[in-house]
Amino acid sequence: MGDSKPADRYLDAAIGLLRRVRDEEAASIAAAGTLLADIVTAGGRLFAFGAGHSSLAAQDLVYRAGGLALMNLLAVPGVVGVDVMPATLGSALERVDGLAAAVLDSSPLRAGDALVIISLSGRNALPVEMAINARALGIHVIGVTSVAYATKTGSRHSSGTFLKDHCDIVLDSKIAVGDAELTLDSVPAPFAPASTVVTTALLQAVMATAASTLAERGIEPPLLRSGNVDGGHEWNGRILEEYGDRIFYHH
Repeated sequence: MGDSKPADRYLDAAIGLLRRVRDEEAASIAAAGTLLADIVTAGGRLFAFGAGHSSLAAQDLVYRAGGLALMNLLAVPGVVGVDVMPATLGSALERVDGLAAAVLDSSPLRAGDALVIISLSGRNALPVEMAINARALGIHVIGVTSVAYATKTGSRHSSGTFLKDHCDIVLDSKIAVGDAELTLDSVPAPFAPASTVVTTALLQAVMATAASTLAERGIEPPLLRSGNVDGGHEWNGRILEEYGDRIFYHH
């Protein structure tokens, strides 16, 4: 194994994690997809939130060809991706108490909606507080996290708890603490993170379940099509108009 190429080792590690998620999280994926289908059927709205690189998996679900048009991004200024300057500010904001409450109170989220909260470590104040406050408002919370962090690190929230402790459904990404799959004797730090690959795949599996569950109930899932295929813009225009009261990224 030590003689294999780093690229092969990384891809093999990612494939191994994806297989673990497929085999070990099947029940949770089914439950999460069914919950989203239930909420869509009941007229509820869908939102996703992540901070820093965890936001990439949330953004991957929003306004996406082949994805559910009803998934909206819950954006927290300064923590969505790494475009904030300096980038370290985003990491600092994740540890600020009270920020999640302010964001939720000014968001369109209401009782009966679903909020997918993505946090690899699940230990920072922002995702923990987001889950606690959302559930207090009657919002269904699906948490996507690496459960291993809860046993190998300490919480940074005043309650001493983690994201996984405040969810209706927890999806475990299986990512090792530190999020780096490779080591070399000649490199002083571990490298090659896999959390984005695995978390986005995990959530797309949930969305596939939601869409197929709606179809099984005789409900056409509100899917978007690629704008780069003929008729795509017209299709999306119809979907965005029909479901406009539940879509918050389009006016």
